[in-house]
Amino acid sequence: MNVIKTEIDGAVIIEPRIFNDERGYLFESFSERDFFREVRVVDFVQDNESKSQYGVLRGLHFQKPPFCQSKLVRVIKGAVLDVAVDIRKGSPTFGKHVAVELTEDNHRQFFVPRGFAHGFSVLTPEVIFQYKCDNFYAPQSEGAIAWDDPDLGIDWKIPADRVILSEKDKHHPRLKDAEWLFDFNEKMY
Repeated sequence: MNVIKTEIDGAVIIEPRIFNDERGYLFESFSERDFFREVRVVDFVQDNESKSQYGVLRGLHFQKPPFCQSKLVRVIKGAVLDVAVDIRKGSPTFGKHVAVELTEDNHRQFFVPRGFAHGFSVLTPEVIFQYKCDNFYAPQSEGAIAWDDPDLGIDWKIPADRVILSEKDKHHPRLKDAEWLFDFNEKMY
């Protein structure tokens, strides 16, 4: 696998080695040995999958301690713009984001560490999205920031009037108004 570092330490893009022949393709979507060596030691405990249509925007979500999560995300069908925002107070990249297009054709994966808000927008008629988490979902620990916070400057690659949100995602605070964020100096692993 090829690990591509981003402008924000810890958030990395992973490109698998793909083996193509007349039958199709094969690649390792996850190798604990390689991931531990090339990215970080992470104990993934839960796999999730979602199906969405064009215009759906999910995010920007996170879980608060002690249930914070790292995620390894990928697309099985379609394409998304996947975004991670550094919400660690005191971080040199606080409030900055990384955006990467994940598609069924590029097979890229994106590792989103703890201390980041995460979301994605659906760019194709349909998408199937999968992700691994290193902590179990805990509804009492949910946190989120507004997807359209102008201070973040995220271009979701879909027109605002075509965005489809859950009722919850319509009402999150801007980053500067968020009541709870991570502390950059606090160990989360």
